Amino acid sequence: MGSGRAGRGSGSAAPERDIDDLPPNDANYTALTPLWFLERAALAQPGRASVVHGPVRYTWAETYRRCRRLASALARRSVGCGSTVAVIAPNIPAVYEAHFGVPMSGAVVNCVNIRLNAETIAFLLDHSVAEVVMVDQEFFTLAEESLKIIAEKKKSSFRPPILIVIGDPTCDPKSLHYALGKGATEYEEFLKTGDPEFNWKPPKDEWQSIALGYTSGTTSSPKGVVLHHRGAYLMALSVAMIWGMPEGAVYLWTLPMFHCNGWCYTWALAAFCGTSICLRQVSTKTIYNGIAKQGVTHFCAAPVVLNDLINAPASETFLPLPRVVNVNVAGAAPTPSLLAALSIRGFRVTHTYGLSETYGPSTVCAWKPEWDELPLEERSRLHCRQGIRYTALEGLDVVDPKTMAPVPADGKTYGEIVMRGNAVMKGYLKNPKANEEAFAGGWYHSGDLGVKHLDGYIEVRDRMKDVIISGGENISSLEVEKVVCTHPAVLEASVVARADERWGESPCAFVTLRDGAGEGSDDTASDIMRFCRERMPGYWVPKSVIFGPLPKTATGKIKKNELRAKAKELGPVKKSRM
Repeated sequence: MGSGRAGRGSGSAAPERDIDDLPPNDANYTALTPLWFLERAALAQPGRASVVHGPVRYTWAETYRRCRRLASALARRSVGCGSTVAVIAPNIPAVYEAHFGVPMSGAVVNCVNIRLNAETIAFLLDHSVAEVVMVDQEFFTLAEESLKIIAEKKKSSFRPPILIVIGDPTCDPKSLHYALGKGATEYEEFLKTGDPEFNWKPPKDEWQSIALGYTSGTTSSPKGVVLHHRGAYLMALSVAMIWGMPEGAVYLWTLPMFHCNGWCYTWALAAFCGTSICLRQVSTKTIYNGIAKQGVTHFCAAPVVLNDLINAPASETFLPLPRVVNVNVAGAAPTPSLLAALSIRGFRVTHTYGLSETYGPSTVCAWKPEWDELPLEERSRLHCRQGIRYTALEGLDVVDPKTMAPVPADGKTYGEIVMRGNAVMKGYLKNPKANEEAFAGGWYHSGDLGVKHLDGYIEVRDRMKDVIISGGENISSLEVEKVVCTHPAVLEASVVARADERWGESPCAFVTLRDGAGEGSDDTASDIMRFCRERMPGYWVPKSVIFGPLPKTATGKIKKNELRAKAKELGPVKKSRM
């Protein structure tokens, strides 16, 4: 048995003297893992609904048995410690079960973004050496194409993984029949080969990997983020506690489980014996239906999903809400106007921030009672800050990236947001150079620029690569976006740098207009610029406004790399003026 994590990474320094010499033993020490949450849920609430998906409904007792079957079936095929199991599927019960069943076998679960192309998925499967691929029936051809790419690359050295197709009663059976015809094993049949009473073993070392997830890789090959059992355990408890999630919460899966393991709510829901309502496809109608007809109390979403929610037609909404619905927003910085609109409609919003490398959100704009007395606009302005660290994150600061000295708490001085503690990843898989850069100076470097306010709350101002430098002055694209989004005709906006013959760079706003506001014209663009000029410094005002839909990732983040490419294609702004 290990002796705990004390001293890991602390070099050769002598251990501190304690009042005793009592060692850990089997009675008082065990490695932390969220897998125990499922065993307890099955004991505490065996008959309560654990996972609901259309006509499918499982209880906690059933989910525990199914996860043990999965672990047993994998173990019988020599899949265990050192193995990776890839899962390519939307939010369906099998993905939830994989978060327990796979690590119960000792293996690592890798939930893959279903919106990636075959070439990228091929890279992930090859890089992680996936021994098993579990794939939803509608994405089987995507997995098939990805494996063909690997086979062609590796030739005779290619070893095909165990291929499991997940059937879904809400889908057309043709894709399932096709997969079975190609030799894939159906998921339910695979489970039948496992023992529902399988005597799974927790990890001996809590530093053992539990999950692998890949970054978006917009500028280079995706990086594999490795998470450990200890961090998953602590963050699963922390995310629920920070949110005030009660025992028995009903959670709607609007957030993809493949995104940071569902921000650890996959494991948290077992700890709090909650109910997962799966959504194969997310829409405003399905969200409101879940609230009105399935008793949903909590869900997570990126700002783009919430923006759609507040602008949905009356035919798709259920207002007023039948109960207070708790919303956790992260993935991108919400605007004050969005937070205000959600509050007016009865949603209780918790604003968080984090990265794949910190198990998802790891800071929260913790609400202060005195803010209740402030005007709505001021409350929303304070609420859009990223706040303070989660309970499970031991260190959070904004520092000068060159000297690592903390910036003053003046709300003005830019620095890089850095983190340290149990909520930080083990590192990037097979990428020592990236790890050296990410952990330089004993902190995890987020790559986000921010400020620290007088009350200690941090606020993200931009990605370091997204800062616009105009005439030698730094402009926060996020700050410009906040103002543009308050224009009455604007539904959503994203601001990037565009080459400028006079200033080097100037802000370029890509804008989606609200229904009824037209398709965009020179007059509308001029009005948006005028609106901004009245509310921000002149050099912040977008010098160009482009109308149309914004490209987004599977998790609702706007693809700024694509917008930067479009801005480059436009060429430099001619004779730009203040």
